[in-house]
Amino acid sequence: MENQKLVQYFKAVANARRLVILEFLSRENSASVSQIAREIHLSVKATSRHLAILKAAEIVETKQIQLYVFYSISKKQNPITRYILSLFRT
Repeated sequence: MENQKLVQYFKAVANARRLVILEFLSRENSASVSQIAREIHLSVKATSRHLAILKAAEIVETKQIQLYVFYSISKKQNPITRYILSLFRT
């Protein structure tokens, strides 16, 4: 991972709300923005911004089904992401 990408990655996970989103997605596998927003008690707009940061860092990926966009943990997990997700299981 190049330095700039690494900085982007760590900035993405260095946020309590985004960690809660990752924890939720690790349990649920996939969820829409509104489902995530409801779960973490945040507005849809703010949740979307957090998800955009996670997506830009390639930590989450999207799948569109009709009008809804569903987010899930990226299948291209690096070792750091695997480690962070393992912390949620303990």
